[in-house]
Amino acid sequence: MKISVCGKGGSGKSTIVALLAKEARDRGYRVLVVDSDESNTGLFRMFSFNNAPVPLMELVGGKRSLQRKMGQPNILKGTSIKTSQIPEGYWMGKDGLMLVSIGKILQSLEGCACPMGVLSREFLKKLDLQEDEIAIIDMEAGVEHFGRGVETSVDSVLIVVEPSLESIEVAKKINDLAKGIGISNIWAVLNKMASDDIATKVNGALKRHGIHVVGRLNFDTGLFESSIDGKILAEGKVVEDIREVLDSILSQVTK
Repeated sequence: MKISVCGKGGSGKSTIVALLAKEARDRGYRVLVVDSDESNTGLFRMFSFNNAPVPLMELVGGKRSLQRKMGQPNILKGTSIKTSQIPEGYWMGKDGLMLVSIGKILQSLEGCACPMGVLSREFLKKLDLQEDEIAIIDMEAGVEHFGRGVETSVDSVLIVVEPSLESIEVAKKINDLAKGIGISNIWAVLNKMASDDIATKVNGALKRHGIHVVGRLNFDTGLFESSIDGKILAEGKVVEDIREVLDSILSQVTK
């Protein structure tokens, strides 16, 4: 299963990715986390890694080299890529969890992130997962990655929704775009819910748009405090919440 985690900027995508990845790993899955957000640089810290892996962009000769190859079908060599074939240095990992990074915008006037979208699409398309493996992709904010065709290489989309009209509108757009390319596994997870009433209201708005909610994470000051430190809370109610989310996702997939 390849799950694209997306939503409005600031909705908590990276937090959900980290929590889901750790929960799946604890259940015995081998988890590959793909950092496909070119602007957020701190995902590796959430997994307690001291540094980020070398971007896969460097594996194909860097951004300029990839820009010249954007019209060619085979950006990465071979027809398939197993997690065991990702070269050393281009991934960080421990205890059944691997992290790879597509690439980042690092300086002014560097140009658009389109080559990174192409690399994400081609890498995920060729990624050959085994039965006990799950890939969780931390997407950039918004919907531009759909324009680059990244989601054509995944089978599931998880939309992170916070309590705001803009977040709900972005969720609707993501749902429409995902359906438009034939993805049937589309879900939403509610995040930063301060009360049952707010969660009910957001859930109702999503239901009117035909979006199925698989769970909710309440507003948790401990989670926010750990995020400020670049870490992720691994205890308390948030763990129970993310466990229910993964239960729901897996039950939907196995139906």
